[in-house]
Amino acid sequence: MTLRHLKIFIEVVETGKMSAAAKNLYIAQPSVSQSIHELETHYHTLLFQRYSKKLYITESGRLLYTYAKQLTAQFDRMEENMLTKKRREKFRIGATISVGGSILSPVVKRFRQEFPDLDVYAFVGNTQEIEDRLLNMDLDAGIIEGFVKSADLITIPLLEDPMVLACSADHPLARRSVLHIEDLQGQEFVIRESGSGTRELLDRFLESHDIRVTVAFEVHTPDAIKNALRFNQCLTLISARLVEQELKSGEFAAFSSQDSQWSRYFRIVYHKGMIYHKGMTYHKGIAGSTDMADHKTTSNAPDSPPHMLALQNIVSSYDQKSPLDHFIQGQFVDTYNLS
Repeated sequence: MTLRHLKIFIEVVETGKMSAAAKNLYIAQPSVSQSIHELETHYHTLLFQRYSKKLYITESGRLLYTYAKQLTAQFDRMEENMLTKKRREKFRIGATISVGGSILSPVVKRFRQEFPDLDVYAFVGNTQEIEDRLLNMDLDAGIIEGFVKSADLITIPLLEDPMVLACSADHPLARRSVLHIEDLQGQEFVIRESGSGTRELLDRFLESHDIRVTVAFEVHTPDAIKNALRFNQCLTLISARLVEQELKSGEFAAFSSQDSQWSRYFRIVYHKGMIYHKGMTYHKGIAGSTDMADHKTTSNAPDSPPHMLALQNIVSSYDQKSPLDHFIQGQFVDTYNLS
């Protein structure tokens, strides 16, 4: 089994056809078929099921695909670093939309200051997209608010993200100082797409209380959520960081949860198998102290590299009492839990 076998296998998985893989790799189709056969013989397992001239990847195939992506990504990085000495190292950060709309840009700015020899790339998507890219070695680290499912990823909770139930100031509920859970029954909501950590949190909350709401909008971006609130009398569950200006101006009203049912944290997440380049130059103190021994959110992950510790510390520095508390309209009370 060679790296060539793995690259051919990856191409077959991603194209779904041996003929397409052969075309993309500029080799004959029999060579592709032979490589797949050799892999299946080597590992004593079927990697694909063949039905009606179509390929369907097996569980063994999915497992091999995960490992193959990791190995080939590390090999490609090794080739870049060894063959081009002057090439700058890259660090790829993924962030969820809530993070991207709030702290990501200042976090990246400070990270660049601490690692001036790194080229930093940032990608914004939902929690599921970040998890998929980390597993495929397309990202080095993620900052998310949702939960990842893979045991191959290390997650470290760092920063509380205050969540609020928000609406426009002229919504009928905006005049209340207290909302009860039954007030949500039948209300129109604008929600995030499937795969979003915010969507998962809202779905769990509504289901646990047997609340039925009307989904008027399902969107991907904070701006689309805000417009649904402005023009369509919708409610939404959203990070207070994303509606800061609207709360301060009085355009929106917001309610916090009395018993912290919507509490969540921004988390650093990275692949436990990721190998980091030890030649990264770390300029401690440019953007503030990065001595994680003095910080309450020290990582439990073994041998975290300096740049990962620095990223944790930068994100954690935003963990302060939100000044938005002064602009929260009222509280949301779970009357089902009151005695």
